[in-house]
Amino acid sequence: MSKHDPDLSRLFHALADPTRRAILTRLAREPAPVTELAAPTGLRLPTVMRHLSVLEEAGLISTAKAGRTRVCALVPEALAPARSWMDEQRAIWEARLDRLDAFVTSMMKETEK
Repeated sequence: MSKHDPDLSRLFHALADPTRRAILTRLAREPAPVTELAAPTGLRLPTVMRHLSVLEEAGLISTAKAGRTRVCALVPEALAPARSWMDEQRAIWEARLDRLDAFVTSMMKETEK
């Protein structure tokens, strides 16, 4: 994965907003119509629709029309790139900390002599 992956940026942008995270948390239980997702937010429907659009563009949700109702569903596998990136970062930082620990340990052994 490249340093400046636009898909990863879209994913983190979508996850950055607490309203969008709350919507994802709700959708983790089961798919829901837009009006049900909008109710607890206290936001107007057009604002909620913009949030849903950001989530859909990031691939985190899918929407389907059932009659006059638009139903949203979570796409959990869309989180895989973010998890992969975070795992890579964790490995890099753990390796750095291991090297720092080894350096400090060797310096302490030298000062004890």
